[in-house]
Amino acid sequence: MERSHYERHFVSRVGWLRAAVLGANDGIVSTASLIVGVAAASGRAEVMIAGAAGLAAGALSMAAGEYVSVSSQADTEAADLAREQQEIDADPAEELRALAAIYQGRGLTPDLARQVAEALHEKDALAAHKRDELGMSEHTEAQPLVAAGASALTFAVGAALPLATAALVPEASIPLWVTVLSLIFLAVLGAVGARAGGAPVVRGVARVTFWGAVAMAVTWAVGYFFGAVV
Repeated sequence: MERSHYERHFVSRVGWLRAAVLGANDGIVSTASLIVGVAAASGRAEVMIAGAAGLAAGALSMAAGEYVSVSSQADTEAADLAREQQEIDADPAEELRALAAIYQGRGLTPDLARQVAEALHEKDALAAHKRDELGMSEHTEAQPLVAAGASALTFAVGAALPLATAALVPEASIPLWVTVLSLIFLAVLGAVGARAGGAPVVRGVARVTFWGAVAMAVTWAVGYFFGAVV
């Protein structure tokens, strides 16, 4: 009986996972830093206003930034594909030779490389060049709306965590509670992001918590020593 082959890979998650982790991380770090800095110089009312404004502005900014950035990538990919199709139409023999050279460079014999290139050209020449010459695949293809939505949603969720903390804890201890719980939130985010992407968990946790701690410490110092809302 013929058995089906299955392997678990994580590259198909790259498009949305990068945007989601970036959004959640930025939501926690920027909002927590904002809250800690404002709390060092003022009271709960100012903290809540600044935090809510930061959540709304940050989520929209992340969505717009991701959409523009990934749309630019998509435009570049589309332009490259159009140019490649023109080259195939203009000189198919040269493009076939170029594709065979790629396979030969990967270890195939000249004859086998030529046979593979001819078979793929006959089936779908542009798809072959897209994958093997331009390095594009369906897993890494730019998806502006997916990236924008994932980034905005996770930013809002991440920002809501320190904001809720600031609303619930005693006013005098807002900086401490927000800092500690935000670092815990970041550690959880780092672990979840690493597991979702099949990467080492400890490295992911250490990376996000360290830089989150640095950001909050610097912002707290600005608010404390200068007595200004930042």
